[in-house]
Amino acid sequence: MTYTQIAIFAVLFATSFDLYLFNTQLLKRRVFWTSYAIVVGFQLLTNWWLTSRNIVMYSPDAIIGWRIASAPVEDLLFGFALVLGVLTNWIRLGASDKRQ
Repeated sequence: MTYTQIAIFAVLFATSFDLYLFNTQLLKRRVFWTSYAIVVGFQLLTNWWLTSRNIVMYSPDAIIGWRIASAPVEDLLFGFALVLGVLTNWIRLGASDKRQ
């Protein structure tokens, strides 16, 4: 399985959890997109620093080859899935704590 396939699967998985399984509906909220805009800026800066100095390297066979700020575009997909997944669980677990 390539990094591209894993990143796409992660986005689909996180989106499904948000919209359907846990029904947190973060993707429909402006506050999520504002928060994500802040996070993605720092992600691009960090990715650029790590990849432009060859601290992190990717096999050309595992990525599609498009790069943003020196890092593969798949990093943005994977980062998006991580942020969405963490926030979805944060809301879900916070809501369950209030019910007890």
